[in-house]
Amino acid sequence: MKKLGSILLLLMLVLTVHSSASAQSATDGSEVIGRWDLTIVIEGDDLEDLGLFRHGLMDTAGFPGWLEVNLSGFSTLVGRYVGYEGSARPISEVHHENGKYHFTIPPQWMDIDDLYFEFNLDNNKLKGTMMLDGHKLEWTGVRAPSLVREKPPVWGNPKNLLDDNLSRWIIPANNKFKMMDGVLVNPEAGGNLVTKEKFEDFKLSVEFRYPEGSNSGIYLRGRYEVQIEDSPVDKPSTISIGGIYGFIEPAVYAAKKPGEWQTFEITLVGRNVTIVHNDIEVISNRPIPGITGGSLNSNEGTPGPIMIQGDHGPVEFRKFVITPAVN
Repeated sequence: MKKLGSILLLLMLVLTVHSSASAQSATDGSEVIGRWDLTIVIEGDDLEDLGLFRHGLMDTAGFPGWLEVNLSGFSTLVGRYVGYEGSARPISEVHHENGKYHFTIPPQWMDIDDLYFEFNLDNNKLKGTMMLDGHKLEWTGVRAPSLVREKPPVWGNPKNLLDDNLSRWIIPANNKFKMMDGVLVNPEAGGNLVTKEKFEDFKLSVEFRYPEGSNSGIYLRGRYEVQIEDSPVDKPSTISIGGIYGFIEPAVYAAKKPGEWQTFEITLVGRNVTIVHNDIEVISNRPIPGITGGSLNSNEGTPGPIMIQGDHGPVEFRKFVITPAVN
């Protein structure tokens, strides 16, 4: 009888702990957990003061951002944030009280004060403000789409995006790109090239090269940057050549030396990306969490253009062929 009583007591303790954990897991504020596509409103003098004329094609009504909120343990909200430049940055804690949220993160590549965010959830949308270098900006957020595909793509006909007149591209005012003997050349930092046509799912076949120390990139749907960079050989990371900037690290370092021609074979279906770099698969069907810094917009549920980053350094392309899905 004494043994049975001990067993019952132990069961009661287990149930109490489980009930307590379950109650705590239903954290106050957990309704904001998930991924959010942001639009930060910026107008007039703020646009010029903050130096946001990135490539001459930015929507003056605002710039894109991305926010992820997760639950750490029983009650602490943490996350990641992507702004109009740079990579995904960790948020140590998203504070919440009475339906109000706030967090602070340090700057990344800019010499400014910490960024401060306040927001609330209203009708399954986020609405808030951020303090950026003394400027108070308003922003809104919608839940990021899953982009799950119910069936595999059917591929259409390949399209060559390079011609002598760059007729398939929107040319920015500060453009430095030009065609020379069938090669697209960006001799120095200037504007970014954006295709006139928008794409959903596609395969992209590219041949490129860069000089020592240079940096560029290709934005898929104008939102997800595939890094092109003279990266350190012994330190592959989420910002290395062949990776999705700030999110997905290439499995191996596959780059050739600066000045040598290299290849990318990129397949994007929904969120899932596969990258073959110089005949080596460095990313295999990995989901991209959200937009990367420098994106054109945060409208992830819509088709988007291809963008070539020209505002960092010299780069050349002698092949740029896209094969869109037709289903």
